[in-house]
Amino acid sequence: MITSEERAGHRSALTVGAWELWKRPTNWITFTGLTVAAMLALTGIFTMTITVETSQVMTCLLLAALAIAQAEATRRIEHQRRSLSITPHVSMTSVWVFPGAFILPPQLSALLVAVIYLHLGFRSWSGIRHVNPHRTVANATTMTMSAFAGWGAVQLVGDASVTVSSICFAGLAFFVVNTALTGIGLYLAAPGKASVPNCLGTWDDNILELSTVCLGGLVIAALPYQPALVLLIFLPLYVLQRSVLIKQLEELATTDQKTQLLNATTWQQGAIREVARAERENGQFGALMIDLDHFKSINDTYGHLAGDDVLKGVAALVKAETRTQDLAGRFGGEEFVVLLTSSSKHESVAVAERIRQRISEMVIRTRDNEGNPVVIEQRTASVGVATYPLDGRTIDEVMASADASVYAAKRNGRNRVVSSPDLASVAEMPMESVAA
Repeated sequence: MITSEERAGHRSALTVGAWELWKRPTNWITFTGLTVAAMLALTGIFTMTITVETSQVMTCLLLAALAIAQAEATRRIEHQRRSLSITPHVSMTSVWVFPGAFILPPQLSALLVAVIYLHLGFRSWSGIRHVNPHRTVANATTMTMSAFAGWGAVQLVGDASVTVSSICFAGLAFFVVNTALTGIGLYLAAPGKASVPNCLGTWDDNILELSTVCLGGLVIAALPYQPALVLLIFLPLYVLQRSVLIKQLEELATTDQKTQLLNATTWQQGAIREVARAERENGQFGALMIDLDHFKSINDTYGHLAGDDVLKGVAALVKAETRTQDLAGRFGGEEFVVLLTSSSKHESVAVAERIRQRISEMVIRTRDNEGNPVVIEQRTASVGVATYPLDGRTIDEVMASADASVYAAKRNGRNRVVSSPDLASVAEMPMESVAA
């Protein structure tokens, strides 16, 4: 039985003007269109100029069957991974595409990629809202161009035999082109929010992709001589995908999804451990509570999506101004907290002042509810500072002191840093509105 919502979706898919593709930035559409055109043109040229042997067709069918079998075995894991992530997403297809790039003529590599991504689109990614057909086409095109690069590297070396050097050189060309095309596409999709991790992926993303290329190298080594050994790839690949899914779930459980900082629960747990460490070693640490001034006015004026962009900007700034061993988290709304390990009161105040200053200089380019571009700048924050053990022997006592300092900063005119020794100087001030 087909629901009315599904019928509407089918009609939308048949109406070209209603495609989600047209909502993407013009530069992304142009780049993707040119890349697809180049891929199709190269495929046509290769088809007309390179002879395909029957044994190569059989190898292509074997790789496609192996890829489909592996995808079916891990379909639920891949569906969960893809639904939890926004691109860049490592789909593990390089394990099968890279061997095709090395062993097969390029036109058969293109066919192999088409079969793999059609199967993934219908079986593993179906029903995931952010995986639209144009994304699947763009990803398949990138993978095909990467395969062409790997094949070209083999031709450049002039040695198609299975050697360590030829596999490594072809794998490097495959990886570089894949990373470059993916990075350019992600940059053009959202240039205002572009960063190296967002476009080129994190170290973990790249290591995962390199791991799939390495597994593909093992397939290349085994396929011509002992094809049955390729089946041994299935179990490590299954464990690898499952491990990545577990990591994604752990990050989802511990991270605030809007800002990518620690969520309140995880931050509290880390802070309790830091109290125990400081007590055991007779140490100290600082705690900052950062409250954005008049944040509600941003949501009321420009909309909540613009407000989210401001929160993301502040979160990135806080991470940049703190150390890897510090704990930065979001307590909800417009409040952020930072635990500065092994820091004195003076050092904590200095960090707080630096963050406050950087927030006042921050420029956020976003869009309002009507889609009009807007620039949000000259925002301010009130920051409260407290330290262990001076302001408390438990994390609750320390944070209560920091919260009181934020309240005092707002009473004293906002856009300032207040630490616990400064509270007395503002305690006698007349009460005024301190609403954010």
